[in-house]
Amino acid sequence: MTHVLVTGGAGFIGSNFVKYILEMHADWHVTTLDKLTYAGRLENLEEVRDVPRHRFVEGDICNRDAATALVQDADFVVHFAAETHVDRSILSAGEFIHTDVFGTFVLLEAARQAPRLKRFVQISTDEVYGSVAEGASRETDELRPRNPYAASKAGADRLAYSYWATYRVPVIITRASNNYGPHQFPEKVIPLFITNALHDLSLPLYGDGQNVRDWLHVRDHCAALDLLLEKSTPGEVYNVGGGNEVKNIDLTHDILTLVGKPPSLIQPVADRLGHDRRYSLDTAKIRTLGWTQAHAFADGLAETVEWYTRNEWWWRPIKEQDLAFRDYYRQQYEERGKGVKG
Repeated sequence: MTHVLVTGGAGFIGSNFVKYILEMHADWHVTTLDKLTYAGRLENLEEVRDVPRHRFVEGDICNRDAATALVQDADFVVHFAAETHVDRSILSAGEFIHTDVFGTFVLLEAARQAPRLKRFVQISTDEVYGSVAEGASRETDELRPRNPYAASKAGADRLAYSYWATYRVPVIITRASNNYGPHQFPEKVIPLFITNALHDLSLPLYGDGQNVRDWLHVRDHCAALDLLLEKSTPGEVYNVGGGNEVKNIDLTHDILTLVGKPPSLIQPVADRLGHDRRYSLDTAKIRTLGWTQAHAFADGLAETVEWYTRNEWWWRPIKEQDLAFRDYYRQQYEERGKGVKG
């Protein structure tokens, strides 16, 4: 019996991965460990609530006893649990260092003693490479993170590698580009802009909108991780990119077109501090293992818009009733939009 421990499995990418693995491997068992902070929601796992091969455990990766007990029984650990939003890291970096670095340390210490462990997958990000003016980042490139979130992920990334180099814990590191798809918390740009547009609210666009991101459908990311559980080499890094580089302004217009709303909803706001201009990944390494994307970006974005349109029950309470989210939105966008001309 194969047992997979997924940390942060009630979050956006983690919950999609839990469902993907249960769907693709009929004889695998999955344990989801999640602290259920603001972005970790049991609603994301509703489809697998009654699946006998899935177990949910509410807990914190920083809790040594809880983490150690769960890691001991795992064949695979896929470590998503992290604070992930750049804007929040700029406001409060300490939480990111604690969860993303110390939490990873706790899991790696447990992994040293895990007798069955075949792979420990450290989920990193393309942001560890920093802004890329031209070309594409390769796995061997220097890491130059430029915001506290990216720095916390770079720290965890290299800490995980050190446990392979020093203790031979079977670690691999994946660095993925921006994910999109269903169940993404509406603080991130695609769900934020979709849900705002659906209610005729302004779309707060940072700066001149010329920043470029590479978009990867979350199911394609899950497929890549599934492949790497079987075909990766311990100690290696694998880039996972969508090959869909899009300027933020163009993304905004695409969303408005799909929702059927006018460009007049675009509201420029003061740019993010240290806003990286462009990310780009060279994905030749993972493609040699046989991975390809199944989702064209235009189709995936249209499907994502459709999901948020049909599932207001999931996101509307967050945006309208969650006081913490409303305070964050006011501070992050409404205050920064004052005096900025469209």
